Amino acid sequence: MKTLKEVPVGSRATVKRIYGEGPLRRRIMDMGITKGTEIFVRKVAPLGDPVELTVRGYELSIRKNEAEAIEVEQ
Repeated sequence: MKTLKEVPVGSRATVKRIYGEGPLRRRIMDMGITKGTEIFVRKVAPLGDPVELTVRGYELSIRKNEAEAIEVEQ
């Protein structure tokens, strides 16, 4: 299992599954990250938090713990 947190900067990945319960899962899905969505990892902050992504044509920053809840395939 590979999570979004493990995807290197400058790479693309496709969402396979979203883990988590209740508010965390809902928050991720409300941002447009759903199964089958392609994500481009733009930047990672020096300490690894947050991660800047391009999703569905817009830029988005998510926390490290949110990225760990997103299973992807490259």
